Amino acid sequence: MNRNFFVRVLLICLLAAGFFSSAYSEPQTLMMATTTSTDNTGLLDYLAPLFTKDTGIDLKWTAVGTGKALELGKNCDVDVLLVHAPDAEKQYVAEGFGVNRREIMYNDFVIIGPSADPAAIKGKSVLETLKRVQKGAHPFVSRGDNSGTHKMEQSLWKLSGLNTPEKENFYIQTGQGMMATLTIAEEKKGYTLTDRGTYIKYEDKMGGNPQLKILVEGDDMLKNQYSVIEINPVNCPKTRSEQAKVFANWIAGEKAQKWIGDFKLLNKQLFIPNAK
Repeated sequence: MNRNFFVRVLLICLLAAGFFSSAYSEPQTLMMATTTSTDNTGLLDYLAPLFTKDTGIDLKWTAVGTGKALELGKNCDVDVLLVHAPDAEKQYVAEGFGVNRREIMYNDFVIIGPSADPAAIKGKSVLETLKRVQKGAHPFVSRGDNSGTHKMEQSLWKLSGLNTPEKENFYIQTGQGMMATLTIAEEKKGYTLTDRGTYIKYEDKMGGNPQLKILVEGDDMLKNQYSVIEINPVNCPKTRSEQAKVFANWIAGEKAQKWIGDFKLLNKQLFIPNAK
C-alpha cells in the first residue's frame, strides 16, 4: 500500500513537472496593431522571423488604419503600436494611453494618377494639385478610414485653403486599405494619395508598369514618419509591457534598422530607418 502511494505521488510530480516545463517552453506572444502599409509591403513578414529569432517572442499583428490601431490600444486589445500619424500619436501619449513613443523609420507620400493626367498636376506643388483637382472635378479617391494616410490627406486639403470635399461627386471615399484604394483609383481613372512604400509594392505587383503613375512628389510636407508606441500598462494592466519594450528596443536597434534599410522591391528602398 505504501508503495502504491509513493508511485502515485511520483506520477503526480512527473505530470506537474511536464506541465510546467511545457508551459514554460511555450513561446511568448506580442500583439501589435499597425498600419496597412507595413503589412501590404511585406515589411513585417520580413522582420517578424528575425525578431523571433533574436528574442524568442512570437510577433502577431493586425493591420488597420492608424485611427483604428490607436483605438485597439485604448481598448487594451494589443500590446504595442507601429503607426504613422505623428499629431494623433503625440495626443495619444499625452492622454496616457501610450508610452515611450519612438520614431523608427519614414518614407514619403506621393500623389498618383493616370498617365494621361487630365488635371495637369505633374510636377506641381501639393497645394496647386488639390486646387486643380477640385476645380476640374477630377476623380479623387480617398481612403476615408481615419488612417494615417487619410489624416495626411485631410491636412493637405486644409493647408490648400480648401474644405475636404466630403460630399462632392468627384470625391470617392473607399473606407478600405491602401491597396484596395489603389484598385478603385485605377477603375475610376482617378488621383489618390499613397505612401511610397505601398506604391512600390503596387508597382511590383503590376510587373513594373502600373496604370497609376507618380505625378507629385518631393514636397516637404509629404514626409511620412512611422513610430513605435508601447501601450501604457497603467491604462491596460494586463498588457505585455515587457515584451512590448523588447520589441521597441529591438526595432530601434542597429540590426533591425539595417534590415529596414535593406528591405527593397524593384531595387527601390521602401522605408528609411531613422531611430535615434
